[in-house]
Amino acid sequence: MEPRNHTDVSEFLLLGLTDDPELQPFLFCLFLSMYLVTILGNLLIILVINSDSHLHTPMYFFLSNLSFTDICLSTTTIPKMLVNIQAQDQSITYTGCLTQVGFVLAFGGFENFLLAAMAYDRYVAICHPLRYTVIMNPQLCVLLILLSLFFSFVVALLHSLMVLRLSFCKDLEIPHFFCELAQVIKLACSDTLVNNILIYFVASLFGGIPLSGIIFSYTQIVSSVLRMPSAGGKLKAFSTCGSHLSVVSLFYGTVVGVYISSVVSDSSKKTAVASVMYVVVPQMMNPFIYSLRNRDMKGALRKLISGMPSLL
Repeated sequence: MEPRNHTDVSEFLLLGLTDDPELQPFLFCLFLSMYLVTILGNLLIILVINSDSHLHTPMYFFLSNLSFTDICLSTTTIPKMLVNIQAQDQSITYTGCLTQVGFVLAFGGFENFLLAAMAYDRYVAICHPLRYTVIMNPQLCVLLILLSLFFSFVVALLHSLMVLRLSFCKDLEIPHFFCELAQVIKLACSDTLVNNILIYFVASLFGGIPLSGIIFSYTQIVSSVLRMPSAGGKLKAFSTCGSHLSVVSLFYGTVVGVYISSVVSDSSKKTAVASVMYVVVPQMMNPFIYSLRNRDMKGALRKLISGMPSLL
């Protein structure tokens, strides 16, 4: 194929999840519903936390940031897909595609760091309860958020700049519903060795360190809980971690599932369908997990709903 410099590329084609026109209305309604549930659910979590002073703690500070990140990550991918389905147009501009790549990496990485910060918060709360307020002070919480944002956006910017150096062929079809970094790199005609090495290096470093932190935190938590004399104390300790552990399992479980799917299956369509599991599903499920499994959140939610009639 004839290589084309990135300056000559005006747009890519997002092939989506299926090329069957009869399924497009169903996919539009499905993803619109999932997007609305994601936005409304996460906005409700943020509203509940901000409205209840009892929830102004480090754990819920991180949770409100997680909800905001879920809104941003979903907004980066789903609206463009819905617009393309409605307009029956698969195109996305070169700039738009690169922007999407950057923001998906940034918000995905930020969520990864947030889950690690939340695990550390639970570790301090259970293993060092008497020093919790001293260790998890507001300055540390804000610092963890700022560092997470910094590293996430630096990594995203680095990957985006590395894509800029690539030349592309005439075949500019992405077998996906959004511009995923690996799929964009596959379209390049120029040498992508450095890009691929960077992907594996960054994934190992900035994915491995937060995951190792989460594993270490929960190893210490389990060890500490098992040493508790009363069954009630053990149950209470585990219940405070249940929601976070469910979110961690959903996030990392779907990422690993997509990776295994891409290795085992040669079908790009199947990989695209599998990627829905980590780009769309966790962001939609997180509000349900925290509102249904968390007693404090359920109480604050009931208080907010019961107070609404007086505001009308």
